[in-house]
Amino acid sequence: MAEEHEDITGTVIEALPNTMFKVELDTGSTQIAYLSGKMRIHRIKVLVGDRVSVRIDPYGGKGRVVKRL
Repeated sequence: MAEEHEDITGTVIEALPNTMFKVELDTGSTQIAYLSGKMRIHRIKVLVGDRVSVRIDPYGGKGRVVKRL
């Protein structure tokens, strides 16, 4: 099953507890996003002001930060 994922770029505007972030998307909306497992394993740091790629949950939940640009 090949699922189609839509990644949207945005800017981290606030760091929240438990490696969660408030991200302002390029569409103008804000989204709560958590750090993906691969980024946790490889200890990739994400700071306020970083441009990131967010994979949006199709069911309306939290987004997932999958790449730091």
